[in-house]
Amino acid sequence: MPDTPTPAVPRPASVTEHTLSFPEQSIRYTASAEWQILFHQEKPVAEMFHVAYLANINSSTRPLTFVFNGGPGAASAYLHMGALGPKRVHFGAQGSLPKPPVRVVNNIESWLSFTDLVFIDPIGTGFSRSLPDDKDTQNQANEKADSKDPDKPKEVEFWEVDRDLNALGEFIQRFLSRQKRWLSPIFIAGESYGGFRVAKLARKLQQEFGVGLSGAILISPALEFSLFGGNDYNVTSWATIFPSLAAAAAHHNRAEWTGESGDLATHLAAAEKFARKTLIPLLAMGDTLAAEERQAAYQQMANFIGLPLSLIQQQAGRIDIELFARELLRDQQKIVGLYDASITAIDPFPDRPTYQGSDPTLDGLDRLFTGAINSHLRDTLGVETDLTYHLLNLETFKAWKFDPKGELKQGFIGAVDDLRVGMTLNPFMQVYIAHGFFDLVTPYFASNYLADLMKLNPEIRPNLTLKHFQGGHMFYTWERSRQQWLADMKAFYQPAIE
Repeated sequence: MPDTPTPAVPRPASVTEHTLSFPEQSIRYTASAEWQILFHQEKPVAEMFHVAYLANINSSTRPLTFVFNGGPGAASAYLHMGALGPKRVHFGAQGSLPKPPVRVVNNIESWLSFTDLVFIDPIGTGFSRSLPDDKDTQNQANEKADSKDPDKPKEVEFWEVDRDLNALGEFIQRFLSRQKRWLSPIFIAGESYGGFRVAKLARKLQQEFGVGLSGAILISPALEFSLFGGNDYNVTSWATIFPSLAAAAAHHNRAEWTGESGDLATHLAAAEKFARKTLIPLLAMGDTLAAEERQAAYQQMANFIGLPLSLIQQQAGRIDIELFARELLRDQQKIVGLYDASITAIDPFPDRPTYQGSDPTLDGLDRLFTGAINSHLRDTLGVETDLTYHLLNLETFKAWKFDPKGELKQGFIGAVDDLRVGMTLNPFMQVYIAHGFFDLVTPYFASNYLADLMKLNPEIRPNLTLKHFQGGHMFYTWERSRQQWLADMKAFYQPAIE
């Protein structure tokens, strides 16, 4: 059912006062859950929902961080209720999914201890919606009668790369003006496609919106779409996923360890070397490679990733993540998660030739984050609305336009060029990229590979940090990884505070 038409004025804000106790201090903060109007040619076109946590500290040096997730079509609830906000979902120590009902706990690893936080839901996600214009309200019946797709939402105009980025830029500008925070150290943080947004905004915010950035944080980012969905003719994507397959196989004791058993760092270093020096040449040379060399490489692959040699031969060394997830533990009638291959689930259809169940990680998380964010917003923060909170809007995902603008621009879209420009525009901006080793969707080695090709000037190369953790796409659901990441982030923010 569609939501009721959105009014042309902001919905009522909910402002509440809270205290969060950390091991070293307690912080009083104001939580503002509200909608901010976006404009086009001075006319209101949408209202973007967000939650701001602002510490009651009179300090002009306190950082301000804008946070969003990806999808496209994902609300900010994953980072909001998973790691950064003052409340979070309770997970098992290694990110395992707890039984219902969901538990929400005080988050002593919240970033609120060192930065104010603004969680943004892009249009079509969370409670963010487009606004009806005059034509919508006066001639709605005629519009529907004449339209080829009367149920097509107005939000679709925001479901395009540049329009989405401009909406975020406009929001950040208006928030800084309204809160008088233009002189604060400003950071942006995004997960998955949100990391793609961060890389793009590292340039756009500074070049087009006049927002200087102290730091940009990319969490399990998707940076270059040419590295996704490999085929017979694109060899790089098969190589960049390989170390994550090796990590998952080792975690489930299906790999032959390189070095001592349990030494994941040594094992992954060997898998990365194999991917660069053996797997890429193997796939690139195709039928010109001698049969004995090909077979030797296939055997090495089998040792690293725990799949039968016959299957690797059949696939000619091109191991798809869905195939790997189905086959690694098939003898146990289990599958591993795509977003966190350390997590397993029972295969509901073990006798069928291809896997037809749900992903145990992304699909399994829906019940946790939907319950947590709705309880937090409506009960703790006092938001009153009949709108449905869209945690992951698949309509947005399916309708998203990735096409680059302009004539004769073909191929896959990417964000690394924008990140490079952003780093040169502002040689003081720090960039931090983090992944989970067991993430098969946005593999950590893809970012390592891209960083090695960025050709950064020696003066700014130290500004780029890559750090990866035990866990999957949302590695912060692992207790130890979340704690390690928090320590890293405190150090990352410290130069902006001094």
